[in-house]
Amino acid sequence: MSNSSSISHFLLLPLADTRQLQLLHFCLFLGISLAALLANGLIISAVACDHHLHTPMFFFLLNLALTDLGSICTTVPKAMHNSLWDTRNISYSGCVAQVFLFMFFISAEYYLLTIMCYDRYVSICKPLHYGTLLGSRACAHMAAAAWASAFLNALMHTANTFSLPLCHGNALGQFFCEIPQILKLSCSKSYYRELGLLAVSVCLAFGCFVFIVLSYVQIFRALLRIPSEQGQHKAFSTSLPHLAVVSLFLNTGTFTNLKPTSVSFPSLDLSLSVLYSMVPPALNPLIYSLRNQELQAAVWTLMTGCFLEY
Repeated sequence: MSNSSSISHFLLLPLADTRQLQLLHFCLFLGISLAALLANGLIISAVACDHHLHTPMFFFLLNLALTDLGSICTTVPKAMHNSLWDTRNISYSGCVAQVFLFMFFISAEYYLLTIMCYDRYVSICKPLHYGTLLGSRACAHMAAAAWASAFLNALMHTANTFSLPLCHGNALGQFFCEIPQILKLSCSKSYYRELGLLAVSVCLAFGCFVFIVLSYVQIFRALLRIPSEQGQHKAFSTSLPHLAVVSLFLNTGTFTNLKPTSVSFPSLDLSLSVLYSMVPPALNPLIYSLRNQELQAAVWTLMTGCFLEY
């Protein structure tokens, strides 16, 4: 029997059993992370440098890109390092930092997606009140509330999780430190407290999802009143992917955190974790940002300007 104070490191789940598959996973993760870093980095640079993009919509897109960069940089580099060097170790303090940062960025991303849905609802359903409801001060307050709420949520879960005594070894069934996997190592019934906190967080996330769905119902009703079929198609082609990404993000994250411990297979856990930790940061720039003509023009101007200077 051991407790958390005697654990100096954790063992992460290897991505593959053979060296060839490990290198294949390394290349796959490298490709996804580079695509996410490049796309989100271009969005941040374009919005920050182009004063024409200093509007509420692009302000929230910039914040979303920051969360995407943070979440993928928290988990993927360590997994790539372990695959490349054929190791499984992560230090205790590294695991604590990974849990906190991942919870922080994932929570902030979901809150920002909810705010962006509200922004879209106001712009389509209440366009005459857009400047009043989404002024610069209101946008700053909403973004600050999203980041602060995410910080408190991550701090609460991290402190509670690592205060539990751990006596079932130090091997985690995931390629990064994840709260459900750490709870499996607990030897105390006090882990029900953390499960309760996870359930509360999921209920709050579900409340945000209900708000998003109801907002999109109103958005779709407004879009159906557009007389032009081309205008309807353009609006639906941007709205439906937004809703699909939010649904994927929420459903996989909820199932991962609240599924029974009896339903635990390494391949299933790995697939679900990739779906909600790596896919959204790579897809969000394409769905939310890079299909926007204004942002495309700003990114192109930024890239050509850098090329000409070089």
